[in-house]
Amino acid sequence: MTTVIAFIFMFGLLVFIHEFGHLIFAKRAGMLAREFAIGFGPKVFAFTKNETVYTIRLLPIGGYVRVAGEDPEIIELKPGQHIGLEFNDEGKVNKIIVNHKSKHPNARIIEVEHADLDHELLIQGYEPDEEDEKLSFQVDRKAFFVMDEEETQIAPFDRQFASKSVGKRGMQLFAGPLMNFVLAIVIFIIVGLVQGVPVDEAKIASVQSDSPAEEAGIQVGDEVVQINGNAISTWEGFTDIVENNPGEELTMTVQRDDGTEMLTITPAKIEGQGITIGQVGVRQASEKSFIRSFPYGFERAYETTTLILTNLTMLITGQLPIDVLSGPVGIYDATDQVVQSGFMTFLMWTAILSVNLGIVNLVPLPALDGGRLLFVGIEAVRGKPIDPQKEGIVHFVGFALLMLLMIVVTWNDIQRLFL
Repeated sequence: MTTVIAFIFMFGLLVFIHEFGHLIFAKRAGMLAREFAIGFGPKVFAFTKNETVYTIRLLPIGGYVRVAGEDPEIIELKPGQHIGLEFNDEGKVNKIIVNHKSKHPNARIIEVEHADLDHELLIQGYEPDEEDEKLSFQVDRKAFFVMDEEETQIAPFDRQFASKSVGKRGMQLFAGPLMNFVLAIVIFIIVGLVQGVPVDEAKIASVQSDSPAEEAGIQVGDEVVQINGNAISTWEGFTDIVENNPGEELTMTVQRDDGTEMLTITPAKIEGQGITIGQVGVRQASEKSFIRSFPYGFERAYETTTLILTNLTMLITGQLPIDVLSGPVGIYDATDQVVQSGFMTFLMWTAILSVNLGIVNLVPLPALDGGRLLFVGIEAVRGKPIDPQKEGIVHFVGFALLMLLMIVVTWNDIQRLFL
């Protein structure tokens, strides 16, 4: 149950922060954000505030922000169509009833001749029995369509995604991944403040039981100063030698209290992803520092980003198999192991996944933020947008392929659990 709660919290936080970035920058740009959703599929919970419907949906595989002009929910009013109109106190149309007009007895029935709800905000037509008199009605900027008793706010063109400048659209798309990086930095700073910032020296904070380090006699507080005659001044220098010498005997000099000790240690062989590295079973020492915690947050976020980009490049170039990818099932299984290591480890795992989510969304694939940013970039270069229908087809196909990949990855995760 602890793992379930932790996973729901982690997933909800990562998706919420990502979509919150999209939402805030959409509203700042003057776009109409129709829906802020956590999850996909049927609605589980929903409420409306400041023009936006906030929903939690059944399937925990992501989230989205629907911005006016990006989706096909608006009904097109065609000549000859009969609609019902309701008016506000200023005499402007505030509800356009497309069907079930009988449930709106005060609505004025009109046969449409012309309607422009993007620019003119105008509906022209006739009452069904009086076709000789043409009527014109001004539409309120915040009027609603009523379809099957469900209301959808209209969006004048200046509130649609496509009406905004390339810069504003690009920033709205980039804001989601950006917020994931910000979240990771904040979490790493919190970890630094609570747990401490790793020291630069190769100083030992803990020694695992039954590890090569314990067998060699390494103690908490020891500082490694030399390996095989080579001076060691940093933790990275120490770990590089250990990782590159699995199964090889090393002569290690450690600073202990006011003297030095010479120890012999053989790093254990750890295999994974086709490579073998050495480990001795020690953890780096840290120190509490309010000032150092802030640069530490940025440094850890940068290091995590670099590592993920390296692995992503290896995956694209075929150096890593697709089997290394994990979906929700694999992430849940890993979270179960992380939770058992303590809350701070869980926080670090959340930060790593946040960076991962930000990077993956910036990959220039259709349906992802990176794919949509690519189209905005192409528009900036060529000076005019790509046909929305063609772009929509590309994103639809891309989304279908991503769902197929998700199925394959999930199947692989399930197989790993039972093998």
